Amino acid sequence: METIRVTRADGVVTITLDRPEKKNAINLLMWDELLATLREISGSGEDRVLVVTGAAGAFCSGADLSGGSGDVVGHRHQLASMRHVGDVALALHRLPQPTIAKVGGVAAGAGANLAFGCDLIVASDDARFTEIFARRGLTIDFGGSWLLPRLIGLHKAKELAFFADIISAKEAEAFGLVNRVVPAGELDAFVDDWASKLAAGPPIALAQTKRLLNNAMAVTLEEALDDEGAAQTVNFGTRDTAEAIAAFIEKRDPRFEGR
Repeated sequence: METIRVTRADGVVTITLDRPEKKNAINLLMWDELLATLREISGSGEDRVLVVTGAAGAFCSGADLSGGSGDVVGHRHQLASMRHVGDVALALHRLPQPTIAKVGGVAAGAGANLAFGCDLIVASDDARFTEIFARRGLTIDFGGSWLLPRLIGLHKAKELAFFADIISAKEAEAFGLVNRVVPAGELDAFVDDWASKLAAGPPIALAQTKRLLNNAMAVTLEEALDDEGAAQTVNFGTRDTAEAIAAFIEKRDPRFEGR
């Protein structure tokens, strides 16, 4: 990989966007590498949780427009290029593993929506977010039009998208866009703690819980209850649920295998 770094430790896989000279702006190659890496993680039984972050004190300044649209689309038709960007957003959304965005510095445009597309968002107190698109004569993308209304409601979503203001981490927390804001010096330790707890959890049950919650606004209560019943039926047929019950009876921590 040329534009991202992928590291693994104890079930936690970390993708670090690594174009510090551009504040980790996403060019065509990075889109390609992100898609390939997300698809690889999706099929991995060893990767229990994904952390997404950026190098050198920035998360991601959005799509790289410094060379015009060419950095984003290459030789592709514009619509084909945007579908490719959409494939990356879908790959992130479809990951069975829990995902955490570790955000320090700027998260702008597609970079902001990359963070918001993760299951959990932890920001340092110096982080800032912006749906910058309108200032560039563009419409919101990378799933932002779907994510924002679900995260913060329609009117707040329109406020962020129309004005394209830069908001602080504390403002993002007040909007309901991030789970936690922590001092910059504590960001790594806080995310490491959350990631290790998720990595020790039951992979099958967590994957199904993630799917149920992601689908919640698209189904009726009756459909949600049916989906919950199907998920629990799967769980009761796994070794992990039997292990969790045994661990409870034996007063010890369970050891989940994802089986």
